[in-house]
Amino acid sequence: MQEYFHSVRTVPERCAGRMACMRACPTHAIRVRQGKAVILEERCIDCGECARACPNKAIVPQTSSFTDFSRFRYMIALPSPVLYGQFRRDVLPGAILNALKRIGFDDACDVASASEAASIAIEEYLKDYRGPYPLLSPFCPVVVRLIQARYPDLVDLLPPIESPMEIAAREIRYRKMKELGLERDEIGVIYLTPCAAKMVAIRYPPRKKVSHIDGAIAIADIYPLLRAAIAETDNQGSEGEEPVRGIGLGWPVVGEQSAHLRAESCLAVAGLADVERILNEIETGKLGDVQYVECHGCAQGCCGGPLTVDNPYVARSKILNLVARFGNTPSQDRAKVRELYHRGYFSLPGKIAARPFPPLDKDIPRAIEKKRRVQDLLRTLPRIDCGACGAPTCLDFAEDVIQEASRLEDCLVLAARGLLACGERGEVVREDRS
Repeated sequence: MQEYFHSVRTVPERCAGRMACMRACPTHAIRVRQGKAVILEERCIDCGECARACPNKAIVPQTSSFTDFSRFRYMIALPSPVLYGQFRRDVLPGAILNALKRIGFDDACDVASASEAASIAIEEYLKDYRGPYPLLSPFCPVVVRLIQARYPDLVDLLPPIESPMEIAAREIRYRKMKELGLERDEIGVIYLTPCAAKMVAIRYPPRKKVSHIDGAIAIADIYPLLRAAIAETDNQGSEGEEPVRGIGLGWPVVGEQSAHLRAESCLAVAGLADVERILNEIETGKLGDVQYVECHGCAQGCCGGPLTVDNPYVARSKILNLVARFGNTPSQDRAKVRELYHRGYFSLPGKIAARPFPPLDKDIPRAIEKKRRVQDLLRTLPRIDCGACGAPTCLDFAEDVIQEASRLEDCLVLAARGLLACGERGEVVREDRS
């Protein structure tokens, strides 16, 4: 399998081997070996649950910093609408965009307006679509990676619609190139992200080779600077500047992305456990009467991203307050967006490739034989999934032993019983102590 960038990494010197990350990982991509957490990169979907769970901060997100963008002559901040829910209720989006300029960005561009355009594009796509249902929202990179890995037969249900952050980045970059007479590589567009998985979407954008975004900074990293800049002024936006508005403000909240669609034909689901339940039902032929499923990897939607600051429930309340105040005034000309959609402005070419978890062996007969040995070994293991061996379940441990990535004596229960040897067929036999 080709090398694949991941948005989290371990810091071994901080790791105490406490296994919280291993238990939190939804795809069983973490092992604890010799007292240190190890990420199995081929199984990681970049959800960030491990970083959220680790009490020692031994797993850290791979995002950018200001110094990474010193090569650009002009820097543009592209804040996720999640950022608007991180401050006091009286701090409006315009004040936050202005604060971004005061802390060092040359400009700041709202993404909520592009989210509204993406909503209209999805609506138009559903009108023209004649394939199987339900379609799955393609905007959470964690969910996309989960589908690629565990549900490869469902990748064609992801509409080929550009994400709001890419739409906004493309528009602001080319507008500034025209206004300022700068070349494309002289302008840096930086996304302010609630999750590290957006770095994967930037490094490996679905269906295309190059992103319109040059990097991402964690909301949690930039928040202290922004709060200080906002505290210095009571200004709530530049004079004469149009306020941030429209239905796109609600995109970080579960259900708001599809709120403009017919409620009886849509579902909104959040949290990987519940997302998997829905995907399992779709894979078995259920939910064909549903047109669109809005999927979020984080339990509270993007408001609950691991790189945010505020309590996700409080942030959700603040975002919904903004939607109530400014969401009913459109930020987009619907007729113009429809025209652009039918000209292919929001569409992406090609297909999303499946990236399934690797089999036990590339050779099919050997993979089948290893699978049989795994099952034989599993029948003799305690099957209590205690995790003391450094694997999250006894099945994972059995696979690790057959793949020679772990030793049978790592199972403390078997060791206590004196059953330490592995037979030719993968079965456990009592160790000869004579």
